[in-house]
Amino acid sequence: MLSAGVARTDITPPVGVAHANWGAAVHQRAEGVDMPFYSTALYVTDGETNVAVVDMDICYVAADEDQAIRERISKQTGIPHDCIRLSSSHTHSGAHATPWVTEGTDLVESYLRELPEKLARTVAQARRRARPVRTGSGVGECRINVNRRPKAPDGELFTGRNWDGFVDHEVVVMAVDDLEGNPVATLVNFACHPTVLGPPNRLLSPDYPGHVRRTVEQNVGGLCLFLQGAAGNQGPVDGFVGDVEVPRRLGRRLGIEAARVRLEIDPVPRRERLVEIIPSGADLGMYEDEPAGEPDATLRVVDRVVRLPAKECRPLDELRAELDRRIAELEEARRGGDEAAIKTAVMRAKRAGIAFRVAERASEGTVPVRVQAIRIGSVALVGVPAEPFAEIGVEVKRRSPAGRTLFCGYSNGLTGYVPTAEAFEEGGYETRTTPFGPDAAQAMIEACASAAGELWKD
Repeated sequence: MLSAGVARTDITPPVGVAHANWGAAVHQRAEGVDMPFYSTALYVTDGETNVAVVDMDICYVAADEDQAIRERISKQTGIPHDCIRLSSSHTHSGAHATPWVTEGTDLVESYLRELPEKLARTVAQARRRARPVRTGSGVGECRINVNRRPKAPDGELFTGRNWDGFVDHEVVVMAVDDLEGNPVATLVNFACHPTVLGPPNRLLSPDYPGHVRRTVEQNVGGLCLFLQGAAGNQGPVDGFVGDVEVPRRLGRRLGIEAARVRLEIDPVPRRERLVEIIPSGADLGMYEDEPAGEPDATLRVVDRVVRLPAKECRPLDELRAELDRRIAELEEARRGGDEAAIKTAVMRAKRAGIAFRVAERASEGTVPVRVQAIRIGSVALVGVPAEPFAEIGVEVKRRSPAGRTLFCGYSNGLTGYVPTAEAFEEGGYETRTTPFGPDAAQAMIEACASAAGELWKD
């Protein structure tokens, strides 16, 4: 039998922290807090294997930050590195420092230094709370997301609403109940960029995932973890706004659907038995749904690093020089104080910074990617440190032998977008900013499907 526990810690960044997720923003610092940021940890064990799944309200963690957090969690709890899943919600309204921001970056640095210890304490607390549990799963549908790659009148792609593009509306829900049927945890997996709040927003916010968790917990009980899906080309139907009521509305819609699915999940297999028929105005059948065994209690982990093909980029020295030039132009624009000029300069500096980081990652010809698959009962959690297009997630779910598969991007670090081969022919932001080549999508599908398959081998 499995045992599990959950715990939560507030990880809200400080007001005044660098808030630089948007090239079109003119502010540098966060000016307030919309709602708290959380880290929620689920600990699961079968007595031999120990697993931690950690949901974080953060845009992403870089490779060195991921390593530091894993080391701290492992040291404090004894859970092996390859059995720790760090899942970022990918909110774009959190603490974020970049080379073109000069204010609030010291607060980002201190915030990130404190994060490993906070997350380790959360996992340790979840482990102390472990008790026998049963698990189950279900699936629903929600339409708050849309393909985000439409074409402008001139044929160029931009980031907006493409109603004819590929979209994954599936909501995958995993339930963790104690032996009395009380909810311990709910895992919600959905693919949509948390970019409801955009450049006008000056508040720290977990965006719609925060409202998903709150809605599920209010209607179900226990704690909710939100695991971001293959959101590379999936955006919200209402995006880039400054009104915090918009993510609240969209998050509630998704949360209500997730709660509905969750309330229909019974982890215990049952069979129907007719007890008696009572004479009344109509004869009334009285039934009992009897337990018909125990749910699957298998706990396994497959964790490996694969190398995916990279794309060709411009020389690093050229890109570094361009970045330095754009940063200098931005500093001059800020001294001038013209808002339009600042917006243009920030955009150019951000694009130059992205191009340089992409070329760094692609410089070896291949990009290392950690593929992690965790089996909890009949459910598989497959995660990659990337922003895969939804087509990749759907295909991995289709090929997985699990009863339900939660396919997660933004897990255990972040390397960049993984567009489909067809997307490279179309162009667009994701293909410009990825370190991966056109063949990487199929290679990722094969690696993830293989890892999921191994979880079910005898």
